[in-house]
Amino acid sequence: MSEEREMLRQTVAALLAKHANPAAVRAAMESDRGYDESLWQLLCEQVGAAALVIPEELGGAGGELADAATVLQELGRALVPSPLLGTTLAELALLSAPEPDAETLGGLAEGTSIGALVLDADYVVNGDIADVVVAVDGGRLSRWTRFGAEPVATMDPTRRLARLKAEEAEPIGPDPGVAASAAILLAAEQIGAAERCLELTVEYAKNRVQFGRPIGSFQALKHRMADLYVTVAAAKAVVADACNQPTPTNAATARLAATEALCAAAAEGIQLHGGIAITWEHDMHLYFKRAHGSAHLLDTPRELLTRLEAEVLETS
Repeated sequence: MSEEREMLRQTVAALLAKHANPAAVRAAMESDRGYDESLWQLLCEQVGAAALVIPEELGGAGGELADAATVLQELGRALVPSPLLGTTLAELALLSAPEPDAETLGGLAEGTSIGALVLDADYVVNGDIADVVVAVDGGRLSRWTRFGAEPVATMDPTRRLARLKAEEAEPIGPDPGVAASAAILLAAEQIGAAERCLELTVEYAKNRVQFGRPIGSFQALKHRMADLYVTVAAAKAVVADACNQPTPTNAATARLAATEALCAAAAEGIQLHGGIAITWEHDMHLYFKRAHGSAHLLDTPRELLTRLEAEVLETS
């Protein structure tokens, strides 16, 4: 990670530590819009989170996909409900137009408008609060200028989804591969959550005493946490590579690795915390729900494996 990107990560982490503790996250996910609007304004004004992928000549920060991934990783670590993922994907889609709509991009960059990308109309991130909706269909992009939205019941209370239906649409142009960007950004968010699951589990194992000693001192649990650390660290490296080289193959590999890492970290966290993990007051059950909700948000692990297997067979 570059020095500038590490500074970005630290800035976001400090902001979230101050404004996104577990109580604030619960309040945000139960609010009318499903996120903390004041925190969203801070992220946009102090960090420029929603402007990262927009070129400077269009009023953005001129950053790269990896910059947005850095912010999403920290948001995932704290399970912060946020419009950033959908907004960033809508921006990337709009930027692929021959003449990008500077006014619309400006509103998204400032955070005054919320964006959404439709890959599956039945499960759209930000769908119920979006002002700007872009859809991928048959290798083409279109902007839905009028649409209907219906909230969808989900396992994960920290991420709201909606079912959208187009009423009027305008063509944008060929799809440059926005789904790959979506996979990489979601994978980065998953890595942040996986790291936090591991941290919570290790901390608990150090403090929970059984048979007169911390449970983390038992060799069997040491091995399980060491294996989990390797799984998460390896997945993080795969996601970092995909950020630097966002090809469809790298994106699918990153999503698969990040999904497996978060599901494993959440499952181990639930087991090693014991009964307290499934109480409403503890955070671990929220990470467990995020893990399984995210696993099916885009392509499922089975679909990713099938695609990668087909690519291997084609090149062999």
